[in-house]
Amino acid sequence: MADTVEGEAPASMLGVTFRRATVSARFYLVYGTVMSTFLGVLLATLSGSSFASAYPLVLPIFGVIGSMGGLVVFTSDRQKGVLEYLLSYGMSPRRLFLDVLLTSLALVTVVVGVSLSASLSVYLAHRHPLTTPLVALLGVYAVPMAYASAAFATTIGMFWTTLSSPRQGMSSPVGLAPFFGMLPPLATLGAIVLLVLHGGAGRGTLYLVIGAADGTVALVVALLLASTGRLLRRERLLSPA
Repeated sequence: MADTVEGEAPASMLGVTFRRATVSARFYLVYGTVMSTFLGVLLATLSGSSFASAYPLVLPIFGVIGSMGGLVVFTSDRQKGVLEYLLSYGMSPRRLFLDVLLTSLALVTVVVGVSLSASLSVYLAHRHPLTTPLVALLGVYAVPMAYASAAFATTIGMFWTTLSSPRQGMSSPVGLAPFFGMLPPLATLGAIVLLVLHGGAGRGTLYLVIGAADGTVALVVALLLASTGRLLRRERLLSPA
C-alpha cells in the first residue's frame, strides 16, 4: 500500500498554492494593485498624454511586485519541509515549479486586471482618446512585459531558493526577486531612451525592440523551466533545516 501511495502523484496544487499566496503574501498583491491603480487613475485624471506615455511603463514594475506570492509560498514550503513531503508522494520538481509559476502569473492577472480596468475607465471618463499608440503600448509592451518579468523574477527566485539557504530580509530570494523582475522593463526602457537620443526611435523600431525584449525574457524562463529536471535534483528541494 505504501508503494502505491508513494507512486501516485498528488492532484495539482495550483488552487491551493494560489489561495495560500493571496493570504500569506497579501501585502505584495495589495501593494502592487493599489499603487499601479493609484498612479494610473492619477495620471488619467491629470493628463491624457501623461497617462498614455507613463502608465504603460510603470505597470510591469508593479505587476512584478504583486506576483511575489507564489515565491513566498515556495520559499516557506522548502524551509518547512512541505516540498519534501510532496516529493515523497510522487510530485516532480518541474511540477512544483510550474504550480508556483502559474500562481505568480495568476497574481499578475489580478494586478493588471484591476489596474487597467480602473485606470482606463477614468481615462475614458475624462474624454481622452483611446489612440493607437496607447493601445499598442499596453498590448505589445505593458501587459506582456508584466507577465514575462513576473515569470522571470519567480523562476530566478525559485532557482535561488533551491540552491541556497533562504534567509529573511533583503538577502533572501523573496527580498531580491522583485529587483530581478524589474531588470527587463528597465533594460527595455534604457534601449528606447538610447534610440530616442540617437534619432532612431521610429514606431516600427520601437515595436521591434519591445517584441525582442518580451521574447527574450520568455525564452529565458522557458529554458530555465526545461532545465529543472536536469539541473535541480530532488534533494535540492529538501528542507535545509
